[in-house]
Amino acid sequence: KLGIMIEVPSAAILVDQMAAEADFLSLGTNDLTQYTLAVDRGSAKVAHLYDPFHPAVLTLIKAVADAGLRAGIPTSICGEMAGDSTAIPILLGLGVDELSVAPQMLLQIKYLIRRIKLSEAQQLAAQALKCESSVDILVQSRAMVQRVAPGMFHTVL
Repeated sequence: KLGIMIEVPSAAILVDQMAAEADFLSLGTNDLTQYTLAVDRGSAKVAHLYDPFHPAVLTLIKAVADAGLRAGIPTSICGEMAGDSTAIPILLGLGVDELSVAPQMLLQIKYLIRRIKLSEAQQLAAQALKCESSVDILVQSRAMVQRVAPGMFHTVL
């Protein structure tokens, strides 16, 4: 099977053209976030600006997931976001089909996914795309995670 890694904004913008030739799409959220926000996550001076929940990053994830849906192919996420419990409701709501997570996170992430109603995740994602800051997005998503899996995840803002 032939898949496409979407790791830069230009690929996300032109994803419809590429999806027509692919069997699946895979979003590399670490690089996509870095290049979308022009933040070198390895630099101590600007790494604090690296923010995968930034509305611009979420907008690109949504565009890629929508392109996958239109093309009839799955969209997956690899990168740190896929194993972040706070991100799971938003990613599901944005239309992501698959998550690539570290083996030690697999059971926790599966547990969480099974408890999230897709309609609620879609509503959360729609709200997230309208937010002006990632703080609002994080608060809403964290509240959903705590509601469906209370005490299971201990994430820090």
